[in-house]
Amino acid sequence: MKFGVVVFPGSNCDEDTVYVLKSLYGQEVVKLWHKDNDLQHCDFIILPGGFSFGDYLRSGAIARFSPIMEKVIPFAKAGGKVLGICNGFQILVEAGLLPGVLLHNQERKFISKDIFLKTRSRNSMITRNIPEGKIIRVPIAHGEGRYFTDPETLKSLYEKDLILFQYSDPIGNLTNISNPNGSLDSIAGICNEGRNVFGLMPHPERASDPVLGKTDGSLIFQSILEDHLVH
Repeated sequence: MKFGVVVFPGSNCDEDTVYVLKSLYGQEVVKLWHKDNDLQHCDFIILPGGFSFGDYLRSGAIARFSPIMEKVIPFAKAGGKVLGICNGFQILVEAGLLPGVLLHNQERKFISKDIFLKTRSRNSMITRNIPEGKIIRVPIAHGEGRYFTDPETLKSLYEKDLILFQYSDPIGNLTNISNPNGSLDSIAGICNEGRNVFGLMPHPERASDPVLGKTDGSLIFQSILEDHLVH
């Protein structure tokens, strides 16, 4: 499987993502500069975390118009697999590839800490091999991660089983205290109706190497790879 990791000015998790896929899982990985106009026949595109273009205007609002996105958007609309992590998620909603918006955190502060996620749905490539209801621990690091959408879209997300992860406490309860940024219904990750575009605010790439003392994030990467083998 060939992965492409897009690098924007201000990306800072691209190397982490490349390391996990290449060094830990032995996958073929190429970096795609934001001004490139060729996806190099990649099977899976990842928009990594960071602060593309300094997060001016809204996070992801400028990166959404980078030349590479002129290739990523039709790739996704044709069924190509795309994962946006943190800033990548912000770019995907700005590009209209995922519904909703990501607003400033409720307390208007940047948050960097480990949090707990409850797996809500296994009906996606990135959660297929994670038991429904399983609690995983991964880091977040963002200032604009509060997911929000209109009531009709929220209803659709539930009806179509598009909510993948929700912030929870260690035993799976969804509470105001366990919701770090005030996201609507504690939403931390979603996918599109085609189940080929995925957005996550937490950073699985920062919780995949045993050297770091936490590996729950690897469940997401393993799910991607195992799903690819099956399908």
